[in-house]
Amino acid sequence: METLSFEFPAGQPPHGRALVGCVGSGDLEVLLEPGLPGKLSIQVVTSVNGAAARWQHLFERMFSDQLPPAMAIDIHDFGATPGVVRLRLEQGFEELDQEGARP
Repeated sequence: METLSFEFPAGQPPHGRALVGCVGSGDLEVLLEPGLPGKLSIQVVTSVNGAAARWQHLFERMFSDQLPPAMAIDIHDFGATPGVVRLRLEQGFEELDQEGARP
């Protein structure tokens, strides 16, 4: 098991929290919570050792085009592919958007 930490610039924190996915064969769990303004922090606990560069590149691709909300993201990975990681993160962002739209 390996624990990785990443930080990126961010905007303001979202309202609410989201939990998507589940830890199992080839999948992962993602917990998104409001973070400190201006900071996106990501902690990855993964069963795949030596994959820090892959995670770094994935997050850089996702967060380089637009300023993400300030969040604390916890990822528990059990060998998910980059496509599954991106899908789960996008599902989490969508849940936060829906949460913010609720009265």
